[in-house]
Order: sequence, then structure tokens, then C-alpha cells
Amino acid sequence: MLKQLKELEDIGIDFAGFIFYDKSPRFALKSGLTPDILKKEKLRINRVGVFVNESSEKVLKTVHEWKLDLVQLHGDESPRYCEMISNHVNTIKAFRISKNDNISYKTHPFKETADLYLFDTFGQQFGGTGEKFDWQLLTQSSVNKPYFLSGGITLDDVSSLAAFAKEVPNLFSLDINSKFELSPGNKDMNKIKQFAEKVKTNQ
Repeated sequence: MLKQLKELEDIGIDFAGFIFYDKSPRFALKSGLTPDILKKEKLRINRVGVFVNESSEKVLKTVHEWKLDLVQLHGDESPRYCEMISNHVNTIKAFRISKNDNISYKTHPFKETADLYLFDTFGQQFGGTGEKFDWQLLTQSSVNKPYFLSGGITLDDVSSLAAFAKEVPNLFSLDINSKFELSPGNKDMNKIKQFAEKVKTNQ
């Protein structure tokens, strides 16, 4: 995983996710990477810790040990819980979006407690589905914070993403995952490099 982090940094990727959810096939503690290994490296890439319904004590301990730059809350965390975490580290609240969801309604309770949002596709289990939701739901919503767009994004979506970005004011970054993997946690660096280059060309 360390080699891939360095490659992502060389490509110009801004964020790398570290999943601290033990039911995920991408669980960071199974990758062989440790805080001590990371301490020896001078990586500039932002480290995002992904948590699902974890205790606030464990989240903050992990933030300290792994020197995380951001925390992504991908479970059923409450606004109050989100506020506790965001008092210590920049916090992304993830929302799983299904058909005809009212995004303004879902995000409203977190408008004072999260620093950023992430929108992903709803699934029966926590974690990505590899499928897209209807991005137009975001054009019909008053999202009051910068957000990450996630959910089944592929190389073929770059033109559509460029057009979508012109319709919404707060799209901050793109979260790519399963469509750019050789296996869970093992990224296809050639695909990621192609994607990054195409995104820059279409800006």
C-alpha cells in the first residue's frame, strides 16, 4: 500500500482513503501498512480515515496514531457525534443516496457540524456499491458545503462530470474506488493516471 500511496502522490492525487471498518475488504489494518511505516515517509497526500459507526474515542485515537488529515463518517452518525469529531479534525459526513432522495433534507441537520459532505449510492451494506446514483438530485438541492462525489465513477464519465460540475456550485472533489481497482485495495495506477489526466484536460 505504501508504494501505491507514493504513486498516487506522483500522479497528483490529493486524497487517499484509509478504511478503518473491519467488515470492509479494504480494511487498512490488513494492508500491512502501519503508523510507524508512514512516519518514516514524507508523504504530502492528504490521509482520509473512513469510519462506520465507530466510537468517538477510537476515531480520535486513530486520527492521532495515523496522523489523519480528515475523517469520513460513513455510517449512521448523528449531528452531535459529527460535531464531536469535527472539533478535533476536518470531518466529511457521507450520505448514501437512493432514488428520489431529498438531499437538502438529509444534509440539513449536519450543516453546522460537518466540514464537507460526500454523496455515494445507497446500498444494503455500508460501503460502496460500485453503482451511480442520479446526480441530477444534486442540481435540485441546496447543498451548502463543498462535497465529494462518489459512486461508480469510471474513466468514461469524465465528460459527463465536467458538464455536471458546471451545473453545481459546491462540487469539491471526486472519490473513485472500485472501478479503478485490480482487486479490493489494489489500485490500477494506469487507470487512475488516465482519469487524472482526462479530468485536468476537461476542466
